[in-house]
Amino acid sequence: MVEMKIISSLEKCFWDEKIESKKILSRATLLKNERFSFEAAYAETSDALYAKQVVFVKIDSPIADFISVSRIDDVPLRMPAYKDYKDENYLRTEPGLYPDLMIPVTEKTQLYVVPRELKSLWFDVYSENGINAGIYPVKISLENGAGEEIACASIELEVIDAMLPEQDIAVTQWFHSDCLSVYYQAPVFSDEYWRIVENFIKTAVKNGINTILTPVFTPPLDTAVGGERPTVQLVSVKKSSDGSYSFGYDNFDKWVSICEKCGVKHYEISHLFTQWGAAHAPKIMACVDGKSEPERIFGWETDAHSEEYRIFLRAFVSDLLCHIEKIGLKGRCFWHISDEPGGEQLQSYLKSKEAIADLLKGEIIMDALSNYEFYESGAVENPIPANNHIEPFIEHNVPNLWTYYCCGQAVDVSNRFVAMPGARNRIIGTQFYKFNIVGFFLCGYNFYFSQYSVSPINPYTCTDGEYFVPAGDAFSVYPAPDGTAYETMHLVHFTQALTDLRALKLAQSLCGRDAVMAAIENGIDPITFKSYPHDSDYLINMRETINGMIKQKLNK
Repeated sequence: MVEMKIISSLEKCFWDEKIESKKILSRATLLKNERFSFEAAYAETSDALYAKQVVFVKIDSPIADFISVSRIDDVPLRMPAYKDYKDENYLRTEPGLYPDLMIPVTEKTQLYVVPRELKSLWFDVYSENGINAGIYPVKISLENGAGEEIACASIELEVIDAMLPEQDIAVTQWFHSDCLSVYYQAPVFSDEYWRIVENFIKTAVKNGINTILTPVFTPPLDTAVGGERPTVQLVSVKKSSDGSYSFGYDNFDKWVSICEKCGVKHYEISHLFTQWGAAHAPKIMACVDGKSEPERIFGWETDAHSEEYRIFLRAFVSDLLCHIEKIGLKGRCFWHISDEPGGEQLQSYLKSKEAIADLLKGEIIMDALSNYEFYESGAVENPIPANNHIEPFIEHNVPNLWTYYCCGQAVDVSNRFVAMPGARNRIIGTQFYKFNIVGFFLCGYNFYFSQYSVSPINPYTCTDGEYFVPAGDAFSVYPAPDGTAYETMHLVHFTQALTDLRALKLAQSLCGRDAVMAAIENGIDPITFKSYPHDSDYLINMRETINGMIKQKLNK
């Protein structure tokens, strides 16, 4: 006998769990243009069968045309968490198979029921233009090859007559086009390279990533000292014998054209100095003295504060600013000096910034850092503290505050490690709302290299960057065979956080901030970045309350 249940999309169904442990979701509300998700868990509950059954999924609903389905596949985790740096709020911490990868299926796709294994399907209900308000039954069935129904489950969905507002928080997950070039063996700037880049940007934007790391030069990120990442430099450089420079923007403009087509809102200009201290120049390629083949003119061998690099950098930044204004991007770019500078690197960071600070007056310069004293010194006007170091910035009312998490945020705070509950990932949207966060970034949208970019990895077999970080940190999409991006549960749970934020802001516009905060913190301790409800029911019930407030206000 095959049993099926509709469950919350925050659930993760491990293969060795029992379907009885999963709580049924029988009814839910959503807004007209919300991407609402649920799962269907299924399992063979008898011991009579010893071979797999081939089945097909069928959706029966008046809104079936707006429902898509993916199967959730297990991925191998050697490193679900750090051995000695974790808390109790993980689903599991031992190596094994964990549900995460989402592969689209249709009614013709063969699925499998395997004895004594729990599996699940992921369903998205979505229309960009909005689904008509109303109450809709949705029946999910599994059928055998003869078209006979062998299992089914149902949910009732109420679409509320309201549209989510546009996302106003800037979100970036660093986009690594060199990883795509290497994985697909598509030469940089070839037609195939551009096709794949566009596909991955489309999926990013679909999931609320509205800011794209733009490699004007090959980003000096996650690179071993003295090592190199594949060249993906968008701006061409020519150096004349008199020491002057000229710049070309054909590839940069093509990048921007693709991003604009996909709906990107902001451009994150790649860092102008190396990571962890701004001590060196990034790798910069140029055609020298009329030669047609570019060569490296700056890199690890270049002191960041050398006069030669300062002259080059000022010429480049001045020219790029003019081009950005010419193509209509003024006010839509974020600039970086160096990623994650520490307090002991203050002088080096300041000296590097001084080289071009006057040119970037009025532009947004921001960098990840978690040292409040560093910010207090005036070195960084727009700091991005990690969510486990953000309290001093909140206490001092730092304006226009961003935050981030990465591998180091493994205890107490929200993160997206595969081994963490979906609710721990999604809660950050509510935290964004309470603390008026205006931007968020993390380092890995598609980082398919090992630590320091020493070698490429196969993300389907290596989810930790060769024991670099817990699985889920390095990438949130998988490279599909056709050059598109497969989503993951840990990506979409974060997307749901952004959807929660939009719903909360809609409720605020109708009911006021005090009423929304009262709904968020009803019966619980005040939410902080380190203290929040851990269970899925909190988020499910909170959104139902918020949706109810919106409906009630609109019906008056």
